[in-house]
Amino acid sequence: MTIPTDSRPAPGPPVPTGTASGTGTGAHSGQGTDPDTGPDTGSGPGSDFARLSRRIAEAGLMERRPGYYALRLTLVTAAFAAGWAAFFALGDTWWQLAVAAFLAFVFGQIALVAHDLAHRQIFRRRRPSEIGGRLFGNLGVGMSYGWWMNKHTRHHANPNHEELDPDVAPDILVWSTDQARSSRGIARFLGGHQALLFFPLLTLEGFNLHVSSLRALRSPSMRQRPLEAALLLLHLTAFLSALFLVLSPGRALAFLAVNQCLFGVYLGCVFAPNHKGMPTLTGEDRPDFLRRQVLTSRNVRGGRFTDLMLGGLNYQIEHHLFPSMPTPHLRRARLLVRAYCAEIGVPYHETGLLRSYREALTHLHRVGEPIRRQRGRK
Repeated sequence: MTIPTDSRPAPGPPVPTGTASGTGTGAHSGQGTDPDTGPDTGSGPGSDFARLSRRIAEAGLMERRPGYYALRLTLVTAAFAAGWAAFFALGDTWWQLAVAAFLAFVFGQIALVAHDLAHRQIFRRRRPSEIGGRLFGNLGVGMSYGWWMNKHTRHHANPNHEELDPDVAPDILVWSTDQARSSRGIARFLGGHQALLFFPLLTLEGFNLHVSSLRALRSPSMRQRPLEAALLLLHLTAFLSALFLVLSPGRALAFLAVNQCLFGVYLGCVFAPNHKGMPTLTGEDRPDFLRRQVLTSRNVRGGRFTDLMLGGLNYQIEHHLFPSMPTPHLRRARLLVRAYCAEIGVPYHETGLLRSYREALTHLHRVGEPIRRQRGRK
């Protein structure tokens, strides 16, 4: 696997350059992680991933956890109800900004439940997973389940591949020096100082999710488009109506800003440690499934509180290898996966939460160097 030198994590474990040993054919660009069939491993029964998969299955880590999810869904739903009960009880007061902050956290937890539903960690069958995903995603937080599934499936199939992973496509930010050199418009304007701007920009992410969800409704290929549209409209109507009926216009706008800005920051803080600052792939870089997932992902160490706040995505390596593995099994799977990676000589990167943000921001600063250099010549 050829790893661009500007894309290595800093600081982090050594990542092999050249061709990774044991690589296979990988997946073709049109393939992905189909939630119906599981990950496209591009590997035979004797592959590195197949051997790991057998160990995971023998440990019972792919078995469903209905009790865990029943409790989790109950608690998240209760928190959602409690937040809105407090909102209506308080009335028109600036104390509502505390409710806005609390509901931002709850919305993040709802989004994480929708994520687990989409990966069929809760239900084995697609239909109940889709129903739950649309209820929690579209209706709960105003995020299109269909749009997110399309984007997230492509990400899982080709994590950190600059041409195939939408999460590292150049947009407002650039993720490699090649992207920085060819950047135009707002990406070029911001790219030189994007590390400093990263967390402030996350305040816009909540709004961006709503806008992207609504724009995706124009695509005729979206499944259940009328249902998606109806649920999104119902969420937006109910949410905005509650704000402007209970609060004065100024307080309603303040509530909206605090809630959506903190929601965006929370989601960004959950997802940023996963891959940002890890190696990126380009062109024909096609390592086998196991290496494609492990070498581009980062785990975050922590206890149960970290698991709660990050929704289990702190075990990003295990999640990418086994997307349908229930969240409570990821902690145990980590021990098996880490030992197996050491056994076959594949680097396994794990760090603390604050260090993960530092690595991501260091990477963003480094890849923006071409933009800063060109500005310095003017």
